[in-house]
Amino acid sequence: MPLFRVTVKQSKLSNGQRIERGMQVDVVTNSMSNPISVNGGQAVADAFMRIYGVDMKRLGALSTVYLDVVRVG
Repeated sequence: MPLFRVTVKQSKLSNGQRIERGMQVDVVTNSMSNPISVNGGQAVADAFMRIYGVDMKRLGALSTVYLDVVRVG
């Protein structure tokens, strides 16, 4: 199962949610594809909610504009 490191590239403040450049989470998936594009990015959204308490869907930041995805394992 591949491990992806998702890092925030650009800060954003919207709908009472905030992300800062440099925040990162690790996501393990069953797919070899970018976890942002698989299942609506739910695995990434869940990881940010669990670690930082940020709702990425409400923030509207589940895209490669705001997130950098690198496969690490």
